[in-house]
Amino acid sequence: MPAARPARLRSQRDRAEESVAAGTTVDHLTETYRAHYRSLLGLAALLLDDTASCEDVVQEAFIRVHSARNRVRDPEKTLAYLRQTVVNLSRSALRRRILGLKLLPKPMPDMASAEEGAYDQLERDALIKAMRGLQRRQREVLVLRYFADMTEAQAAEALGISLGSVKAYGSRGIAALRAVMEAQA
Repeated sequence: MPAARPARLRSQRDRAEESVAAGTTVDHLTETYRAHYRSLLGLAALLLDDTASCEDVVQEAFIRVHSARNRVRDPEKTLAYLRQTVVNLSRSALRRRILGLKLLPKPMPDMASAEEGAYDQLERDALIKAMRGLQRRQREVLVLRYFADMTEAQAAEALGISLGSVKAYGSRGIAALRAVMEAQA
């Protein structure tokens, strides 16, 4: 029984040597790579966007086909294996890029600085103070027109006054606000 075991191992080695002999040789693979490097690079360029990545993909394809050259039974199919490996590696590179973009932190929305916020608050406070100094009807018309975003007709209906009155109160109110705000500036 023990003698049968080494015989089985030898036959496995013989099969492995036969498969290497049946596959493409290093010389044939190297010659195919040299002859078709530019076309493989062009193929990668159609799938990727920068030259460095294309060169990396083509070189990686050569390394992978070289390490698996015993699987290439027909030496005439070496170029096909190289092309398919370039395509697959290009797809993988694009997937990694897309995943990397998805995982990037989202940029913060543009926000006003604390200083700008303080100035805005001061301007709002000054406007509210100036609005309180207006006549009641002027204040009501301006609030409805500019803060509630109503039309002149809607403001007239809401206040129960004529359209001409809304225009007059609005015009006088804006002039009074402008005078107060310019005096503060």
